[in-house]
Amino acid sequence: MTTLQNGHQKKPLDIIIVGGGLVGSLEALLLAKRGHRVRLYEYREDIRRTPHVRGRSINLALSVRGRKALQSVGLEQHMIREHGIPMVGRYIHKFDGSTYVIPYDARTNQCIYSVGRNYLNSLLLKESEKYGNVEKYFNHKLINADLHKGSLTFLKTQNKETVEVNADLIIGADGAYSAVRKAMMKQPLFDYSQKYIEHGYMELCIPPGEDGEFQMPSKYLHIWPRGNFMLIALPNQDRTWTVTLFMPFAKFNEIDTEEKVLAFFGKYFADAIPLIGKKKLLEDFFAASALPLVSVKCRPYNVIDKTLLIGDAAHAVVPFYGQGMNSGFEDCTILDELFQKHNDDIAKILSEYSDTRWKDVFAISDLAMYNYIEMRDLVTRPSYLFRKSIDDFLFWLLPDLWVPLYNSVSFTNMPYSECVRNRQWQDKIFQLIIIFVGLWTFGSILYLSVR
Repeated sequence: MTTLQNGHQKKPLDIIIVGGGLVGSLEALLLAKRGHRVRLYEYREDIRRTPHVRGRSINLALSVRGRKALQSVGLEQHMIREHGIPMVGRYIHKFDGSTYVIPYDARTNQCIYSVGRNYLNSLLLKESEKYGNVEKYFNHKLINADLHKGSLTFLKTQNKETVEVNADLIIGADGAYSAVRKAMMKQPLFDYSQKYIEHGYMELCIPPGEDGEFQMPSKYLHIWPRGNFMLIALPNQDRTWTVTLFMPFAKFNEIDTEEKVLAFFGKYFADAIPLIGKKKLLEDFFAASALPLVSVKCRPYNVIDKTLLIGDAAHAVVPFYGQGMNSGFEDCTILDELFQKHNDDIAKILSEYSDTRWKDVFAISDLAMYNYIEMRDLVTRPSYLFRKSIDDFLFWLLPDLWVPLYNSVSFTNMPYSECVRNRQWQDKIFQLIIIFVGLWTFGSILYLSVR
């Protein structure tokens, strides 16, 4: 039985979560802590027994929103102290091989953390074993759903048997290509859109140096911005770097021989070649094709009072703000707060979540699209660096009033939509400052010329 705030007891809810990835595993923990019965169904094998699958980024950027969610299940400090690698800024690699640093937070030196996807997912699944009210089922593919009845049919991929299950609540946390969302799309008044950008991504790797240590300064996100494409690198615990090339598919298709690969990297990323190694670069480049990047928006997230979407199933975003995992974890935090607020009343919880959450996840989706342009191009422009210096100065001078956009997104729990409004207000102020300075300068020149 679940004990409510008034001391009365209430029958635990029977909840099925489809998707045993990061968001689904965290949500299972939060619901289990509230005393509900949770059954977690995952299409893939148990990630704790599966080697890294090429194409799924092995490290992610953990920031304040994700840390808050992990704190609620007692795992934040473990991830930061035992596993996460702090990154205090962007380390920019220029064409000529020279470099410079753009701090994330020059005032208080806050940082984001590079964390391993598989490690964190495994840790969340392991933590769930402490709760007797959590059941996990791997190798189960969702093949049919009657959402009005709260009924799901799974195919056991190992023996091809089917199993039908029912629950008080179904939570779809099964990623950007969600089977639960596909079932919800049959319902009236459900809006859905997806967008594939013309750029894809390919993962490469920088191994440790001969001494077994990092070959580059490890406390940074390294970026090679090249206008219409870029290379980035995030540090791993084993002293390797996950290197990702983001580039238009048309450009990937042009580079179809070893000679073209070496010529391309020699022209645009010359300093990266000795770090990766020519042989490894060629092996990794031709090991798999470039993969697509998709952005998903939909609403409402509940349609009926039996089903809810969270994480990428509700709002897949491109990875350029490092907020995919963090926004999904924030979903779990908000949902947990609503369970507390409404005393486990599913109808009220789902209604409020769906009515309010979409504004913020739509906002981070748009910000992530914009940040790609910033990372691959704008960070090299004097106008960007000038604006960044002004933002940092005003943030130092007026920390409670002027919070730069990146700081508000990554280092606060300010709603994403409010981060955007805050930036729009700052843009107006900045424009007024520029106009004032321009008029003052013009007036000064005019005054001096007539003397």
